[in-house]
Amino acid sequence: MSKITLHTLSSMKKASEKFAVLTAYDACFSHLISAAGTEVILVGDSLGMVLQGNDSTLPVTIEEMAYHTQAVARGNQGSLIMADLPFMSYSTPEQAMDSSAALMQAGANMVKLEGGAWLADTVSMLAERGIPVCAHLGLTPQTVNKLGGYRVQGRDSESAKQMLSDAALLQDAGASIILLECVPSLLAKEITLALDVPVIGIGAGADTDAQVLVMHDMLGITPGRSPKFVKNYMQNADSIEAAISLYIQEVKDGSFPAQEHGFE
Repeated sequence: MSKITLHTLSSMKKASEKFAVLTAYDACFSHLISAAGTEVILVGDSLGMVLQGNDSTLPVTIEEMAYHTQAVARGNQGSLIMADLPFMSYSTPEQAMDSSAALMQAGANMVKLEGGAWLADTVSMLAERGIPVCAHLGLTPQTVNKLGGYRVQGRDSESAKQMLSDAALLQDAGASIILLECVPSLLAKEITLALDVPVIGIGAGADTDAQVLVMHDMLGITPGRSPKFVKNYMQNADSIEAAISLYIQEVKDGSFPAQEHGFE
């Protein structure tokens, strides 16, 4: 696979060609996922739950994110690497700059942060200094305590209007990608059509430009009940490589996510 860049992803959106995103936290899985043709690897703060066994992402530190980003970068075979800025590592633009520098120096190609309009100045500052940003809207796991749990966001007209406005504002501030999590499918479609930058969805229906899943979820090895938006690809595959390839194929041909994986 040729090296994937933001220009690649932008061109794919313009051509209505979907792309696939998966999480990875080490060199081995990074190699497998990128060699299979996954355009973007997300080094997610989800590692706090699937690797560390925490009940949220909040305990994850910037040092831990940099460590796992380094490991993923060593195994990568051409995917674009996106790394999460963990909880309270970007509470000011200056702190965001220092945290982002640590992840970029560890091997990330862009950073992801959670939040709406309040992040516009931070996004602008990072973008101006050459740090590509993905802005995460909808269900933002780092604010799970304020949200009152892992709930679908944007179901009422006021919050839907706010999310659309926030997405446009963050794009204008310099965000290169928007990620929507647990958002009604019709709202996600509206946001995707309204923006020029690619939109990645998770639990946001089939009309976004890309899909992302946590690798442990799509391999069916996460303990407990799976979220509605997850599909276990090991059920129809005889190897991890085959499961990853099937996921990529279904994202690209539009068969995943199906209606059953989305929210109204």
